[in-house]
Amino acid sequence: MADFFQKRGKRRDDEVLGSAVDFLLANARLVLGVGGAAVLGIATLAVKRLIDRATTPRDDEDKAKGDSTCLEDSWTGLGLLKVTPRLQHRPLPAALSQPLPAPTAPERPRSMGPQTPPSYLSISPCLTFQEKLLAFERDQVTTHMAQVSLAKQLVGDIALEMQAYFHSKFPELPFGALVPSGPLYDGLQAGAADDVRVLLPLELEPGLWSLVPGLDTVARDPRCWAVRRTQLEFQSRGSSPWDRFLVGGYLSSRVLLELLRKALVTSINWPAIGSLLGCLILPSVASEELLLEVQHEHMELTVTLLLAVSGADVEGRLLLAWPLEGLAGNLWLQDLYPMEAARLQALDEQDAGARRRLLLLLCGVCRGHLALGRLGRSHLVQAVLQLGEQQLGWTEETLGERFLQALELLLGCLERASLPCHFNPDINLFAGLREEEIDGIGYTLYSALQAPARLL
Repeated sequence: MADFFQKRGKRRDDEVLGSAVDFLLANARLVLGVGGAAVLGIATLAVKRLIDRATTPRDDEDKAKGDSTCLEDSWTGLGLLKVTPRLQHRPLPAALSQPLPAPTAPERPRSMGPQTPPSYLSISPCLTFQEKLLAFERDQVTTHMAQVSLAKQLVGDIALEMQAYFHSKFPELPFGALVPSGPLYDGLQAGAADDVRVLLPLELEPGLWSLVPGLDTVARDPRCWAVRRTQLEFQSRGSSPWDRFLVGGYLSSRVLLELLRKALVTSINWPAIGSLLGCLILPSVASEELLLEVQHEHMELTVTLLLAVSGADVEGRLLLAWPLEGLAGNLWLQDLYPMEAARLQALDEQDAGARRRLLLLLCGVCRGHLALGRLGRSHLVQAVLQLGEQQLGWTEETLGERFLQALELLLGCLERASLPCHFNPDINLFAGLREEEIDGIGYTLYSALQAPARLL
């Protein structure tokens, strides 16, 4: 009975509370509007739910759980009340023909400085291939005179140090004075890609040595020459200090290269010389050539030491000790560079032409591409010489046209796999290239002729 009255009293209290809520919500709709009544109703139902939880006994907990969705249902019911937003009427312009005022842009901070136009608004002028070629020459090919002077000074000092060492290390060998030469001294230096040459001449005794063309040797290579020891019946072997380097009666370039290579790598105190000259000098250990890597604060360059046989006794030819392979390992490679540089200069002086500028451009372009990098200076200078002998009008305005003609000439030679030397047609300068290398170079040149500006 007590439970009955307790539940009855609670039901009555709920009815009283519900009536109060209904009265409050009804009045709220009048005073606050629909939106305010919805908010007030949500808050009131939430308070009512909290009071019910606090006053519900534990034995009625299961029943309370059954009614747990009551609050969610109330939220759902209240959410159905859509509040229509009130439109804020903007004043119409005085006349329909008058446009509405444009929105004002936010004020820029004074510290940001003047506003720059977007990059897409600045349209760069369309340059011709000739103009792009001249810009490439200015930015990538031209070597500043200050760097040329510094390089010449470093190479000259290094040459003096090597000459003093060789005279003290090999006093019995009549080496001549070291002579710096090459593109750096002929105005043909295309950046740091070209090595600086230092010639170390061998002073051979007159009458004891003669030259044999490569075609008359077992190597059958027209690029090479053999230096043969003669007059053995009158001057026996050993009477010349160079006889210790004979192999089969011929002066071996390979033996001399190995002798000087050991001296450069192991004997000379390059750290001390480098600190004296203000640079770092590192001899190349991996290369078979005699190379010195020079690193200065303002530049880097590679110095190549070349053993040379020259003079009237060898018919004016310059032969270099070069790491050759096979049967030509003990022969000497004929150096064509002095004749090439002299011929280019003579042709340019006849008409104040730009053949040497074209050569520099070709060297600068080819060294920046993987496939075209196989085209060395010897290949490119032959193309320029052939064009220089045939074509007239080598002014600056024709550089673009001559550049494309050189590419076409090289492409035609690649199709035949033959690039004859200008001074000796028996020499094929493409003989050292593999078939896949020729195909790669040819495809790159063919593509370049379709869009030459991509090379720059």
